[in-house]
Amino acid sequence: MKKEIIITQVFDAPIELVWETFTDPELVKLWWGPDNFTCPSAKIDFMEGRTSLVCMRAPKEFGGQDFYNIWTYRKIISNERIEYIQNLSDENGNIVDPTKLGMPADFPKDTETIVTLKNIGPDRTEITFKEFADFGQMYGQAKLGLEQCIKKMAKIFSNS
Repeated sequence: MKKEIIITQVFDAPIELVWETFTDPELVKLWWGPDNFTCPSAKIDFMEGRTSLVCMRAPKEFGGQDFYNIWTYRKIISNERIEYIQNLSDENGNIVDPTKLGMPADFPKDTETIVTLKNIGPDRTEITFKEFADFGQMYGQAKLGLEQCIKKMAKIFSNS
């Protein structure tokens, strides 16, 4: 059964800068992945029908392995909305069954993601992430991971 994760955050930044956190590979590297994970590479092909490939590296205490994820864009409305499907993949962007990577049998193969941005004042932007998937037992971890990604994104704007 599909579950929904919805998280909204307000950033003290203009909408154009918040939008860049999805289009600029160097900015994606700053926020992709939960706390203590890094993003050593982000190959962004930000167009409808295209796919971006991002890597999330676990900290050494969790094994230090790389996890790849592709984002296949379904709809992009500049500075307003991004719709994409997330899938686990290999380093070449080929979709991989999550169980082959040691994930539980109920780990979602497809995660529908919708990101909306709204200008709410001078240099203030509201961003909402919605994820829909059959999260199974990973629901709590998926929600926590997304919350941590958004907090990392907020740090980008607190330094600007």
